[in-house]
Amino acid sequence: MNPTENPLLSMLDNADLPPFAQIKPEHAKPAIDTLISEVRAAVDSSINNDATPSWDSLVAPIEAASDRLSRAFSPVSHLHSVMDSPEWRAAYQACLPELTDLHTELGQNTALFQTYEKLAASAEYDQLDSAQRKVIDDALRDFRLSGVALSGEDKARYKEIMARLSTLSTEFQQNLMDATQAWNKPVKEVDALAGLPNSALDLLAQNARNKKQDGWLLTLDAPSFMAVITYANDRALRREIYEAYSTRASELGPNAGEFDNSAVMDETLRRRHEAAQLVGFDNYADYSLATKMADSATQVESFLLDLATRSKDMARAEVQALAEFAQAQDGLTDLQAWDVSYYTEKLKQARYQ
Repeated sequence: MNPTENPLLSMLDNADLPPFAQIKPEHAKPAIDTLISEVRAAVDSSINNDATPSWDSLVAPIEAASDRLSRAFSPVSHLHSVMDSPEWRAAYQACLPELTDLHTELGQNTALFQTYEKLAASAEYDQLDSAQRKVIDDALRDFRLSGVALSGEDKARYKEIMARLSTLSTEFQQNLMDATQAWNKPVKEVDALAGLPNSALDLLAQNARNKKQDGWLLTLDAPSFMAVITYANDRALRREIYEAYSTRASELGPNAGEFDNSAVMDETLRRRHEAAQLVGFDNYADYSLATKMADSATQVESFLLDLATRSKDMARAEVQALAEFAQAQDGLTDLQAWDVSYYTEKLKQARYQ
């Protein structure tokens, strides 16, 4: 495919938003392959440069090439998420292993790591601004987190784990999308949807038309779910859609076990733990925090527990106020999760219109 005919490549030469209407699944892999080659070429050029490494000779070219790759893959990832189809799944899955391999390959590139170390130890480093120095410092940190110092066998194992984690992440996302799409509820009488605003009814009617059906079609897509859980007067209907939504891709609910992510999550936790230990961390929590502001898992836990303690009384008071409003409004004596959004909206209307 001619690069000028690929919108994922031609869009990179301007600052406009991605031309989503023009981007097709067949554009994804050729564009990503081209841009991955550009990143590798930038890396090879930077580490083979005989001159003392500088920001302009090392960091800038790699950052520019990486940014182009990121800008092209972002709309691919977005379209895969919002226009799920066999074609987009295949296109996304074809790109993902290549991107994972590139990320791991760069993180374990000893020559590149040493070139960054030379720049960090040079006189130029002290002349760079704080943002540039942070880019370099973060790159050195990320090299270590990617296992650049590992031996050959451990380095290969780390790469294998990263590839598997990428696959697991995709499986999790696709199970969730499949579970979301698997549930729907046709409604033939508009009275069953009493309370919904006209805009929501129009959306549900469009859902039905898209499926060549009459009436209205409830789905677990966010706009449909939020409309029903917030406005539907029918409490049993709210409960039905809440339970379907909350049990997606699990061993529970109307599609119990069909798209169950339990095994995916279990393996993800095991692989993350092994990867963290390979690069010198006791657990994945400590590994994850190496790139974050918190210093330790204990600090995070203490913060969250303190936040819970400080907010619990207020939260209880708000729930109590909502329960009292629901009882006064409709005689409801057992406020449940599927009632909260509905009566919260009613309470806002009553108090603030």
